[in-house]
Amino acid sequence: MGEWEHGAIAESTRRTVTAALQRGLPVDVLVPAAGAPAAARIAGVERVLAITGDAAHAHVPETLGTQLRSFSNDYTLIVASHRNLGRSALPRAAALTDGAFLADVTDIDAQGRFTRGLYAGSVIARVTVTARVTLATVRASSFSAAEASGGAATIVETEPAPPFEKTKLVERQTSEQSRSDLSTARVVFSGGRGLASKDSMDRLGSLAERVGAALGASRAAVDAGYAPNAAQVGQTGKTVAPDVYFAFGISGAIQHLAGMKDSKVIVAVNNDPDAPIFSVADYGIVGDLFNVLGELEAHIDAKAT
Repeated sequence: MGEWEHGAIAESTRRTVTAALQRGLPVDVLVPAAGAPAAARIAGVERVLAITGDAAHAHVPETLGTQLRSFSNDYTLIVASHRNLGRSALPRAAALTDGAFLADVTDIDAQGRFTRGLYAGSVIARVTVTARVTLATVRASSFSAAEASGGAATIVETEPAPPFEKTKLVERQTSEQSRSDLSTARVVFSGGRGLASKDSMDRLGSLAERVGAALGASRAAVDAGYAPNAAQVGQTGKTVAPDVYFAFGISGAIQHLAGMKDSKVIVAVNNDPDAPIFSVADYGIVGDLFNVLGELEAHIDAKAT
């Protein structure tokens, strides 16, 4: 299942294609008709199922669940990114098709085995499904993005499912904390309660934007109103695995570590030398985070001149 947002195919869709290709079976992508040409160019895609007409209702999980049920007899595996739409629609589709649902899958092999974390990532499970059809959300950051060009998939027009009358999409709002998608960003600047104010979080966000990074936040920072919910990293927020994860003023509670401990390089800045974040950090700076921010800003200013 693909996602069409801000006039383009979401990068998470290309990562989902990579996940599906690991199963070793032909891959089709379901998208609104507006996104069909772009989806058809994704390397590895054989067919694009283009939902015709006004596809606004396709963003309603109940309606999308019904849409997926109409295709379920043709597939043994249906995957989507572990984002709001996928993790809301696929469980509903699984219930309608008597299929199996798996959440936040990090690996799929050619034998149909799925890898996913349990208990905040402290246990890694390898799952084999006996149901006829498996519906799974995949952690986008665990898979590389398929090439956006080079494919020549066939586009098949598909009638939309009847709208679910009891749920109506009124408006979509996007939090613009960064130009980069947090779930797929290569670099993340994340702030915690130690930033002490929304102004300081905005300062961190400005720095992140200048270097092409995404802005993240701990739950404590979100609860304090420093950052929007969309920026939350952790067990109850987004799971990320960037090349570099900067943690400013984050103590490192287990719930936060569950969302970022798979980052390739972790840099932690905290004035408490006993903060749990240092147990997973590759590089740790014990000191005033505002001094470190100032030095980073001065370095970037010098590079810009």
